[in-house]
Amino acid sequence: MPQHSINVQMCIFVCCLRTKSNNLSLTLLQFDFDLDLKLPLKMFPHLLHHWQLLVFVQFLLSLNTVAAGKVSAIIVFGDSTVDSGNNNYNLSPGKANFPPYGRDFDGGVATGRFSNGRLFTDFISEAFGLPRSVPAYLGNRYAVDQLATGVSFASGGSGLDDLTSTSTLAIPMSQQLEYFKEYKEKLKLSKGESLANKTIAEALYIFSIGNNDIGVTYFLVLIRRVQYTPAQYVTYLIGLAGAAVRAAYELGARKIQLTGILPVGCVPAMRTLNLQEPGKCNEEFNQLAMRYNAELQELASKLNGELAGVVVVYADQLNSVVSAIVANPLHYGFENARQGCCGTGLIEFSVLCGLEEPLTCQDDDKYVFFDSVHPTERIYKIVADEILKTALRVFM
Repeated sequence: MPQHSINVQMCIFVCCLRTKSNNLSLTLLQFDFDLDLKLPLKMFPHLLHHWQLLVFVQFLLSLNTVAAGKVSAIIVFGDSTVDSGNNNYNLSPGKANFPPYGRDFDGGVATGRFSNGRLFTDFISEAFGLPRSVPAYLGNRYAVDQLATGVSFASGGSGLDDLTSTSTLAIPMSQQLEYFKEYKEKLKLSKGESLANKTIAEALYIFSIGNNDIGVTYFLVLIRRVQYTPAQYVTYLIGLAGAAVRAAYELGARKIQLTGILPVGCVPAMRTLNLQEPGKCNEEFNQLAMRYNAELQELASKLNGELAGVVVVYADQLNSVVSAIVANPLHYGFENARQGCCGTGLIEFSVLCGLEEPLTCQDDDKYVFFDSVHPTERIYKIVADEILKTALRVFM
């Protein structure tokens, strides 16, 4: 590499480090890809005359700081949008370890994913050169060595609000974080402390949670509507989300994605329950989901300013991509956005999908939703692709 190309690259890293406290680091990191690295040396006189600065930059880059580059593992917290089988091993009735779930997964195995195949976290894992799927933490199928490149602690039915997890018997966020702490210790025993710490520091942490808090707990469990206005409940949830991220940060998380929730008022089950306008999206649900997503995005910015050495990104694609496809399915090559593929598609999910397996559609690629709540693998692939192009580009 010509000498002037090296100097240009160094300048980019200096800018990133100096502007981190002002939340400009994500934007400036993109310059590594967009600048012409063949600019003449005379445009960089300060670098030519201040070699001490370059030595200092090299020292900073050797520290355990976050920058665009390798992701060692995908570590996941959340609800059924990212549960890869943990509910198989708890008391929750919300399970998906039976047909027709998983019929398009590798080998046609129903792993416990609430879809016909892989989830968006699985596709993200593959895109980073990691395994094609992110395994669940619970159960005895995977040794810790196999969990070193990815693990999901998520649980279908879970929420930020403990009431959500209690009502569905799901694994609450607090327990998911305890499992992560336990996982860290197992990783140290297996890999050694140095390698384990490196894996933890370079991993990408994905939070995908809040769907059940908004779509179920607030609107269908009346106690929260008595206690909070819609705006107050969102503020309450965002406080819990912030606490969860800070807890993960204290345990070593430095690359973090906060994922917006689905347009919950447009999932088939909520269309069915919309008694005022049967069959149509429940816009009251959607408005609260949009408010939650907006405040979650603000939280990401806030955390970037508060936590040293962290990069928190916000990914809206579960909302924006799914909303766009639901609004005009034919334009995106889908035929049905109103019903799920399994059963009648109006209300069935989990056990009800299993009971009505003979009614399951033949071609789930034509459907936005596999059951009455959860997207199909095809949707998750589109969502993952868009996240990788936008929010996660900084880590590629």
